[in-house]
Amino acid sequence: LPERAIGTWVDPNTLGGTLAVAAAIIAPQVFAQQPVLRWRWLTLGVLGIVGVALLLTFSRTAMAAFAVALLVIALARYRRFIPLMVLAGALLLLLPQTQGYIARFIDAFTAGDLATQMRIGETTDALRLISRYPIFGVGFTGTPSIDIYTSVANMYLIMANQIGLVGVALFLLMMGGTFVYGLKTWHYAKSDAELDSIHLGFHAGLVAALICGVGDLYFFRLDFQGSIMLFWVTLGLALAASRLARARAKSTVDD
Repeated sequence: LPERAIGTWVDPNTLGGTLAVAAAIIAPQVFAQQPVLRWRWLTLGVLGIVGVALLLTFSRTAMAAFAVALLVIALARYRRFIPLMVLAGALLLLLPQTQGYIARFIDAFTAGDLATQMRIGETTDALRLISRYPIFGVGFTGTPSIDIYTSVANMYLIMANQIGLVGVALFLLMMGGTFVYGLKTWHYAKSDAELDSIHLGFHAGLVAALICGVGDLYFFRLDFQGSIMLFWVTLGLALAASRLARARAKSTVDD
């Protein structure tokens, strides 16, 4: 098996999720009218390095999350990403060097590898735990019986295990409120040459994090403190960008 990049993280999937969020935040800067970095070639270089590192993690969920975030960016603002995504997809499918990567994705959908089979078993056990403690879960100190456990490679299921369906509903309500607020302020942000790519990037980063949560738990389980902090900082930056867009639009009208 190929070695997987971990950087200074404890495993490659955690690094992959971090890089997916970072890449989604950076991507809109490539075509921004006023990019944060002064030179556009420097933005491309940074995104390229992050993208290569993401590939080297071999994290399927993180790659899928970045692809979804990039699609959101393309549909919302920068259509020029669409041909680039098609080209990248064609290269992944056709190049001999990437066939191992494609095989890993096929294994994920067909349960052809041990990691996917373990995830299926964890999901079955998590649903059993939820059926016993559906409202508030079992908390963070362990399970009341030895035949069940809380750890499962899915952020939403481990939430349901530990804080119950009530906690999951509150979390989803918070995420939905963030995106609704972002949509309401998007028409202000996209008319601001400096802010549009920043606003879109933070929301795309949050999309990437939420997609990563489908296939792993590092944005919620308490021993992954660094990635949990990244998640909530990204959420806070998305809200701050929305608020700033509205404040700028209001000050312009007042002037």
